[in-house]
Amino acid sequence: MASGWFYLSCLVLGSLGSMCILFTTYWMHYWRGGFAWDGSLHMFNWHPVLMVSGMVVLYGAASLVYRLPVSWVGPKLPWKLLHAALHLTAFILTVVGLVAVFQFHSHSKIAHLYSLHSWLGITTVVLFACQWFLGFVVFLLPWASLWLRSFLKPIHVFFGASILSLSITSVISGINEKLFFSLKNVTQPYSSLPSEAVFANSTGLLVVAFGLLVLYVLLASSWKRPEPGILTDRQPLLHDGE
Repeated sequence: MASGWFYLSCLVLGSLGSMCILFTTYWMHYWRGGFAWDGSLHMFNWHPVLMVSGMVVLYGAASLVYRLPVSWVGPKLPWKLLHAALHLTAFILTVVGLVAVFQFHSHSKIAHLYSLHSWLGITTVVLFACQWFLGFVVFLLPWASLWLRSFLKPIHVFFGASILSLSITSVISGINEKLFFSLKNVTQPYSSLPSEAVFANSTGLLVVAFGLLVLYVLLASSWKRPEPGILTDRQPLLHDGE
């Protein structure tokens, strides 16, 4: 029964995640003029799409790999590789999203990293990079002892959930900042809730709903990988005999 609820939650998460990406893409295409890679405002439009896709949706999916019941039996190495690969893909999308916004700012002579949104975002990305590197070195390479892995695992899990929470906060503040900058027309200010504002606010709520459900699945004890297999199952990247 627990696995049934888990897979139902995965179905809901897949739907919410897809909607987050589609809504963000539609917002940037329909109201903000589409996409380009030329330093213009249209290049900036890649930033929200890639950050939502990478730092929220793909990151959330990667975080739930070890919650899949099929991952609880057999070798852990394939699931470790999938977990690391999904996070790496999310990080690559994030870096491309950062390149888009930095190049737009440079082209438009706009200062970098001055807003609270940018501070939150860059802090999240730096933590994400450190988290991935730590996970690769400690949990994939064969040098780390079982004691070190068991000691660092709860820290790794804590920062994984924290980074997702910071990602959601960054996205919400970014949506709000974008609307304040874009909806300055006196005939349709943000405060009058034009259709773009309603749509973008709804996109933000979808992001929050997706993130909260991911965190719930991560924290639900009945959906965690059983503990006994962790301390007896060492699956280093460079050894394949287990």
